[in-house]
Amino acid sequence: MRPCTHATLCLATAAALLAVPARAGAADEPGPRCAGADTGAFPLTTRLRGGPRAYRPGAGHGTWYLDLTNTTDGTCTGVHPVVVLVDAHRALEPTQPRLEFYADGRPHPVRFETTDEDELVGAFTEGPEGTAEEFPGFTVGPGRTLSVRLRLALAAGTAPNDVTVNAAVVQRQGDDGEWVGQSNDYRFSVSPEADPDPDPDPETNPDAETETEAQPTPTSPTATAPPPPGRTPVPPVEPGKPSAETVRPGTSGDPTRTATASPSGEQADDEELASTGPLPTVALTAAAALLLALGAFLVRSRRRP
Repeated sequence: MRPCTHATLCLATAAALLAVPARAGAADEPGPRCAGADTGAFPLTTRLRGGPRAYRPGAGHGTWYLDLTNTTDGTCTGVHPVVVLVDAHRALEPTQPRLEFYADGRPHPVRFETTDEDELVGAFTEGPEGTAEEFPGFTVGPGRTLSVRLRLALAAGTAPNDVTVNAAVVQRQGDDGEWVGQSNDYRFSVSPEADPDPDPDPETNPDAETETEAQPTPTSPTATAPPPPGRTPVPPVEPGKPSAETVRPGTSGDPTRTATASPSGEQADDEELASTGPLPTVALTAAAALLLALGAFLVRSRRRP
């Protein structure tokens, strides 16, 4: 298990892994570990992109994507994302969000459960709708990016709310598991007057996940060195422009919000970007819930006949 930088996440990871008992009999042979250079970075760069900024309860699905980029020289198998929904009012019920992911050309449902902190968590462990199959996890080749299509709808009667989505990624290793990725946040509102955005990528095949070759991020000869861990870079203030201290986070003039390039070279929307500083309290809580929930899901899957 990779080193943790936050005590909360370490405890959550350990609890999730210890919660998975050995099978009665021989355990599954674990696949190769998804591990890269010992730099402290996750071997799978994980990114949520696309998706409506607002959902109307009882309306159709909104489409978004989970990109998994393998930064190692080996193939990562048995990869299971775990999604957490943290709503501002802690009023979201497990049966209200209807999420599905696509694998092998078929939609797979995601079943949500409630944590002690009233977050909703769902692991990608279910087989296709209407089957008793267990999802074996995704496989991501070395230097490749796997884009997984997700569709979310909210049941009629869901109360107005603001929701933050985050995803952690765990590689299943027989009776064990390893935390191999963590995504940025995807935020949306719930409103009966919402007019959901259309499919953000209508040319994408809706019945399959896609895999592309990951492209390295170009560097400029004049680029400055990265800031120390836990520090967010602040650009110099130009005359007539507000400084970082005078701009409220989330406004158009926020100097900490920058655009990054996706593996395909496209510009990412600023709403989809991960923060560069320390994880906020919500992110810590979400990650803890994600990893604790994974243990419970793996226990449940191993008890199936």
